[in-house]
Amino acid sequence: MEGVDMSSAVRTMAVTAAVLLGASALSGCGATTQTTPSTHVPVAVQPSPTQQFNDTDVQFAQQMIVHHQQALMMAQMAADKAADADVKQLAVEIGQEQSPEIEQMSTWLAQWGKPVPSMGPGMTMPSMPPMGPGAMPSMGPMPDMGQMQNMTGEQFDQMFLQMMIAHHEGAVAMAKAEIASGANPAAKQLAEKIQSSQSAQIEQMRQMLGAMPSPTS
Repeated sequence: MEGVDMSSAVRTMAVTAAVLLGASALSGCGATTQTTPSTHVPVAVQPSPTQQFNDTDVQFAQQMIVHHQQALMMAQMAADKAADADVKQLAVEIGQEQSPEIEQMSTWLAQWGKPVPSMGPGMTMPSMPPMGPGAMPSMGPMPDMGQMQNMTGEQFDQMFLQMMIAHHEGAVAMAKAEIASGANPAAKQLAEKIQSSQSAQIEQMRQMLGAMPSPTS
């Protein structure tokens, strides 16, 4: 009888231990399932900065590319025709500054799936959606390259500076419109750079023009 009681006691202890171990394991699993979700909290996906753009950004890039291309044509003429060393140096600086900007804006337009303008015979711009009040101003007319082509020396220098000042003023107006209404961070940053650098060059060219002798009749 005592042997039977001892055997029952052993079985009872074994069952109790198994129950306790099972409860402990379940408790551990419960802790794991409670902490696992915290390691997989959904993170809001932000759109790529490249994809943040609106019609103002597109029009800014398209018009500024052609505007820059016009300036490069004028700068190339100055390299051959200018008499003043400062005018020649300014033309070099304009080319070095604006060529990379054309490439940058062309890349954006390609990424946005928009037409990239190029210098054609008629300087035609791709069709663009109508813009609301306060948006991108229309690009000015093409500078009269033929008139400059027939000039040399000081006469060319003065015409170059006069035309480039007006040309830069148009770029500054376009840059201000992009800063005010654009959505793409990189495009707005470029617009700020253009506004700053070309405003400084406008002042520089005015001083250069003022120091030149008056044209003879």
